[in-house]
Amino acid sequence: MARYSQPSNKKKALSTMGIFLLAAAVLSFIAFYIIVMISQQGYHYIDPDTLELVQLQEIPDETPTAVINTSLGEIRAVLYPEYAPNTVSQFITLAEKGWYDDTYIFEAKQDVYFAAGAADSSGTLKTPPVFENQEKVPLELHQNLWPFSGALCALTTSKDTSFSKRLFKSEVSYTGSRFMFLNTVDFSDEEFAAQFREASGSEELADAFFRLGGVPNFSQQVTIFGQAYSGLDVIRQITSVQLAEETNPQGYTPPTEEIKILSVRISSYSQEDREINELIPDATS
Repeated sequence: MARYSQPSNKKKALSTMGIFLLAAAVLSFIAFYIIVMISQQGYHYIDPDTLELVQLQEIPDETPTAVINTSLGEIRAVLYPEYAPNTVSQFITLAEKGWYDDTYIFEAKQDVYFAAGAADSSGTLKTPPVFENQEKVPLELHQNLWPFSGALCALTTSKDTSFSKRLFKSEVSYTGSRFMFLNTVDFSDEEFAAQFREASGSEELADAFFRLGGVPNFSQQVTIFGQAYSGLDVIRQITSVQLAEETNPQGYTPPTEEIKILSVRISSYSQEDREINELIPDATS
């Protein structure tokens, strides 16, 4: 009959050490993950010393512009190819091919923003696309562009992500053919204003938001590729209309009465634009 022999003390020690090493490895990985995530919180680093609020600066002649004719009036916006080259290039090409003619405003948030450029009021993408990867333009962010009232932004369409990509901040967000104009959140609450000023890290930036309005929680989160300098009243009017209930799986809330983008014409900044620029008084002081 075989005898049962207890494991030696040496085997017990090795087993305990193995468990310890495994636990240490797991804890090290968790610590590494936390450190990486914390260190990447400021992934889009903003340097207050080199910050230039180009949306408040005087617009040079011959700068590309978009004249957006809606069923409620005209909006004119300067474009920024130096900061969002891929987005601006696609937008200009689509506009020149008539892509935006007779398209719809399909989403709005009361007084905050509206989204446009869809085939119908439910937000359906137009087909066939002009470009092979028309809805996969990589996000373009820059510290000199901010979501002030009147900012022209590309609508985010999708994100290429995974656990490892989130870990190492290598995710890629994409935008497409549809766009949005921003109005503003309410800055009148004194407590919110004080907290925002403290968190902004730049007196100049905070003052710009207080003067122009905007949507600060979009900061460094969406591609900004233009700024409206005329027709800000049209943006306010569109974002103040009555909205429908959520009507599709995307949860869009379109205006109850259809509002259309009749056309988008690409032009260049001129004396005529300078005379109607609603941002000029402070931009040139």
